[in-house]
Amino acid sequence: MATRYLQQFDSSLENILREKNKVTDLLELVEKKTNVKRTYIVKGLIGVFSIYMIVGHFAALVCNAVGFIYPAYASIHAIESHNTTDDTKWLTYWVVFAMFSVLEFFSDIIFSWFPIYWLAKIVFLVWCFMPLQNNGSILIYNKFIRPVFFQNKEFVDAQIHKLAESASNLTNKTRKEE
Repeated sequence: MATRYLQQFDSSLENILREKNKVTDLLELVEKKTNVKRTYIVKGLIGVFSIYMIVGHFAALVCNAVGFIYPAYASIHAIESHNTTDDTKWLTYWVVFAMFSVLEFFSDIIFSWFPIYWLAKIVFLVWCFMPLQNNGSILIYNKFIRPVFFQNKEFVDAQIHKLAESASNLTNKTRKEE
């Protein structure tokens, strides 16, 4: 089973590295100069990056930057486009990202003791925003967040309404006292 996934990864990587863009043009140049296949070059870079994410001093910063910079950039593009499909995709990512951040707050002390924590987190975040039909954020949202939301929607809405009323009453009371 693992062999099949590795073969699919190799095949997908090879297809991606044969697309025409600036990165693949650079890889083609490096491939010609070194006589090393571009897939090996990229796998080597992934290996070095993975080791850095395990032992590097700024692994947490790199991880959080990867989980924020590209998704924020893509979200701004989505906001500025007329297409609403991309808005939904990025809103879904940010809901999952926020939920993960809250859960991470409680488990960060435990997980930070594991050397591969930042590597696992960056893989998770990239999986959540990858340009796939059913990337991680869509799967997590549909399987976990959405059912819990609809199960508790009425209760939460009522609590928010009560809180808004209390805040309004407090504001009105404070204004009258002035």
